[in-house]
Amino acid sequence: MSQFSSQLPEAGAGSYTRSRHLPPYRGIVAVDAKDFTGYPAIEHGVISQAIPELLRVSLQRAGIGEVWDDRRFPASTGDGYVFGFEPRWMPLVIHPWLNILQDVLAEFNVHSTGAVRIRLRVSLHIGPLPDSGAEFDGNGTPRNDTHRLLDSRPVKAMLAASNEHTTQVAAILSDRCHQDAVASGYTGRHPDHFIEVPATVEGKRFDQRAWLYVPAPSGNLYDRRVLGDQVVQDTAARPTTPSRQVPNRSVTNKAPGGNVNTGTVHGGQSVSNIRTGGDHVGGNKAGTVRGNQGDTVHGDKNERRQ
Repeated sequence: MSQFSSQLPEAGAGSYTRSRHLPPYRGIVAVDAKDFTGYPAIEHGVISQAIPELLRVSLQRAGIGEVWDDRRFPASTGDGYVFGFEPRWMPLVIHPWLNILQDVLAEFNVHSTGAVRIRLRVSLHIGPLPDSGAEFDGNGTPRNDTHRLLDSRPVKAMLAASNEHTTQVAAILSDRCHQDAVASGYTGRHPDHFIEVPATVEGKRFDQRAWLYVPAPSGNLYDRRVLGDQVVQDTAARPTTPSRQVPNRSVTNKAPGGNVNTGTVHGGQSVSNIRTGGDHVGGNKAGTVRGNQGDTVHGDKNERRQ
């Protein structure tokens, strides 16, 4: 073996052969702009440059500018951005940052002088990742899963079904992130603000339990069945099992208001839609989410105000 080849890493060298320390745990945030490829190519550079600046400003306004200043393995994805951070910040990244990001994007879009409107999907995850300051740090399964969550059907459907003038952010949290930061009580948002979903990605072997959070819901988001790829007629309402006891393929959706709607979505996944307080929508509703991973939403709704 030559001296050069002896210095090259060997593919899979050492895997499953001996025990070693885990890499440090890192929080991971990834964002992606909706309809990026729908803009003329001349606008792509503007959007790519604006996204990290919007992240910086929103983190500073949320009082956690240190997350941006100390970000780890940052990278632009063209239509988005990803970086790691100390996981102790995760509860504050979930709240208030996601809400502040919604406000900053709304302000940006109102004052935008061109035709560009930036609306973001956000994914949050926690896991062990190499972080020694080397060039290829941050690569690993948690990073891959963060991007899969960002591309998953539920979060795409949520942003596509919302009003573009009201909802600028749709976020998806990994189950680990939710359990560590939300269910444990460290985040300043009650678990009922989050919607449990099965996160799947078109053409990928990915199917994980995840949680949606929309800081400013609007439009069809009050009909939680926009989450499915194929929506069928509602069945009779039935009691809802608490979300932590629901099997992996079961979804408990909670949002502000009092009625319980149940339905079936793509793959036979059960959905329970719970709304508590204020106005609520009654009656049977049917809709269909079709197209490119939920980017196009069609459906009929019969609403009864009480």
